[in-house]
Amino acid sequence: MVIDEPGPPGDPHPSPESPKALALLALTALGVVYGDIGTSPLYAVRESFYGPHRVPVNEANVLGILSLVFWTLTIVVTLKYLVYVVRADNRGEGGILALTALVRSHVGGRMHWFVVMLGLFGAALLYGDGMITPAISVLGAVEGLEVAAPALAHWIVPITVVILVAIFAVQRYGTATVGAVFGPIMIVWFVTLTILGIRGILREPAVLVSVNPVYAARFFAANGFEGFLVLGAVFLVATGGEALYADLGHFGARPIRLNWFGLVGPALLLNYFGQGALVLTNPDAAQNPFYRLAPEWGLYPLLILATMAAIIASQAVISGAFSLTRQGVQLGYLPRLAIVHTSAKKIGQIYVPVVNWVLMFATIAVVVGFGSSSNLASAYGVAVTTTMVITTTLAFFVARRIWRWSVWWAVLVTAVFLAIDLTFFGANIIKVAQGGWMPLGVAALILAVMTTWQKGRVLLMERGATGLTVEDLITDIGRSSVARVPGAAIFLYADPTQIPTALLHNLKHNKVLHTQNVFLTVANEEIPYVPDEERVTVDDLGVDFYRIVARYGFMEDPDVPRILDAAKKQGLELAQGMPTYMLSRNTVIPSREPAMARWRERLFIFLNGNSLRPTQFFRIPPNQVVEIGRQVSL
Repeated sequence: MVIDEPGPPGDPHPSPESPKALALLALTALGVVYGDIGTSPLYAVRESFYGPHRVPVNEANVLGILSLVFWTLTIVVTLKYLVYVVRADNRGEGGILALTALVRSHVGGRMHWFVVMLGLFGAALLYGDGMITPAISVLGAVEGLEVAAPALAHWIVPITVVILVAIFAVQRYGTATVGAVFGPIMIVWFVTLTILGIRGILREPAVLVSVNPVYAARFFAANGFEGFLVLGAVFLVATGGEALYADLGHFGARPIRLNWFGLVGPALLLNYFGQGALVLTNPDAAQNPFYRLAPEWGLYPLLILATMAAIIASQAVISGAFSLTRQGVQLGYLPRLAIVHTSAKKIGQIYVPVVNWVLMFATIAVVVGFGSSSNLASAYGVAVTTTMVITTTLAFFVARRIWRWSVWWAVLVTAVFLAIDLTFFGANIIKVAQGGWMPLGVAALILAVMTTWQKGRVLLMERGATGLTVEDLITDIGRSSVARVPGAAIFLYADPTQIPTALLHNLKHNKVLHTQNVFLTVANEEIPYVPDEERVTVDDLGVDFYRIVARYGFMEDPDVPRILDAAKKQGLELAQGMPTYMLSRNTVIPSREPAMARWRERLFIFLNGNSLRPTQFFRIPPNQVVEIGRQVSL
């Protein structure tokens, strides 16, 4: 597989200077950031009155649920994410792994372990979200056939599967071309939501009084525990809120906020109020209030538009899974995988084949297994509420350790948001048996892979350590008369203080050294981007030995030829001729007394055997590589 070279990353903190640039960036962000939360009207209100924990359709319940919807969007999306969480950026980059990397560099001891495990579980949950979001969004759109053409209702699942296969099949071509039309389509979508909402509100303008939180309080008082369970459906209006933070690095906070306050937020609220007004005047419409808002002549156009919006929502989540995978690989929590750059100019546009096909088959299985968006709603809520609880918890550490808030102020703000998150979490976790087990199971599996790979790498480093420092080698070389052969040898090794095992094996078996020997270490930093001027450092160790340390952020891909070019600018002239890259190829074999559980040892052996070869991952010319194999037991 050919992996294209990425172009320069550019400014990771977009800050448009002109209104035109801001408008263009906001338009692009609209098609990426708001696809998920923008398709929630397809099913959120319906689940409150027609889901497994529905409440009767009457005026008090409708106003109560609309009040909950209004305050959920206001507190969770507006205040928590757009005002509070987006400030917790890792040098401009957002998302759960970026937040974890930021926090773990400011805590130590047991708290460090707690933060890492919490962040990894939150990241693992996002893979479950990547399976559910395309399924529930496309299903919710195609279910409009039940209203437009009831006779075709039995084709909903097959049509959904065909659309999903098409979405995943085109991923390898990149999103540069289709991405240009995402923004305009979403403008049409949100304008349509607004028009439909106003049309519904005109039926019963009294629904607007539900902005008063008293109606939400009365709802709980009247419905008790059943009213609490309905929060699981109400929360669906906020699914996709995490994307506002995860896509921070691509667009910056200003365009994301501009979209929310200028178009998305008002459109969603008006549509939810319109659906509530329709249900008040026609209780039978609760079966699918979104499509019932449209006039009969507009059902098919709305069905097509909703499907396009669902495809955009799916695309955003899939691209997010690719980005999350690259972060996991660079931070050392996932094995090396093939990462294809689909754009020569935009480093953020990537395609990860393994992740794409696993997600496709998993999403299709979810659609076939659950059969409807209503059945999927329980699984969806569990995944997202758990992630939001984790984000709020990690943001507390940012407030205390980085922003230096007082303990009382940090606890107060966190307690308010956490109380709301835990309330929604409690309403959703009850639904584990109804489908919530699926994202939790996927997250547990992904977490096992991440922790096993991370621990296995540490053990592999310990087993492979030579125990000899570079200084020891230089001293011994000065005292001996080892034969030197012309040319430069470059040794890739993770620990810059140790002697690469490939060099020792070369000395042991071939009894020679190259004229020039370079130890190259690629260090992964807990920041998204490393400035070019800080990328490479070169040390002259004496007797024609050199050490190069190249630093990369978790949003960047290492490139050995470029590292050598940067080293040349710092005065390192390689010997004439093509350099030889000396690599150690480790074959992990089972141990009689493994340092970790037997199943984890077998899992690591499988992952290590199927990870991408260093020559591909580090972009090393394959015809210049000499690999020296060895067996290592854990």
